[in-house]
Amino acid sequence: MAGITTHILDLTHGKPADHVAAALYIFDSAQSAWTCLKKAATNSDGRLDSPLLSGEEVEAGKYKLVFSIGDYFRRQEISLPDLPFLEEVPVCFGIADPASHYHIPLLVSPWGYQVYRGS
Repeated sequence: MAGITTHILDLTHGKPADHVAAALYIFDSAQSAWTCLKKAATNSDGRLDSPLLSGEEVEAGKYKLVFSIGDYFRRQEISLPDLPFLEEVPVCFGIADPASHYHIPLLVSPWGYQVYRGS
């Protein structure tokens, strides 16, 4: 299965992070700018209902996936400063083989995160 998918786990509460907005961008080197390809939000399992991009939509290049995690943690009624440490989590990654599956899991708390290429 080729394409780009994601999954978000809330490490503070030990559960999937639901209703987190995510936006996928590709870098346009001709214009030296990021172009938004798709916006979506996670479901109750912390996943998207469909891939951000399916296999035939993926091309080689530089991508950025931006998670709006500050809004999620405010909904969890966590005491955050007016200016939270993490408002958005940008994950920049490269796709060399568009025929492969790129799964980008995010493990997150209000104070830190980890990301990796999953399966």
